[in-house]
Amino acid sequence: MAVLTSKARRRLKSTSFAMPEERKYPIEDRAHAINALARVTQYGTTEEKRKVRAAVRKKYPSLPSSKKKQ
Repeated sequence: MAVLTSKARRRLKSTSFAMPEERKYPIEDRAHAINALARVTQYGTTEEKRKVRAAVRKKYPSLPSSKKKQ
């Protein structure tokens, strides 16, 4: 995953975040979208999980929005 510096993060558009109003969970590329899904699964509230999964699904429709249990 590409490193996202503080300076680069500040320059991102709000649409590059799964939760733009709080500028949380950057999803500007596939790698960051996958990471956002992982982080929200670990630390997010139920509402955050719903919002992040929806944002990732909208921006990257081919990317699974959650891991299925086997």
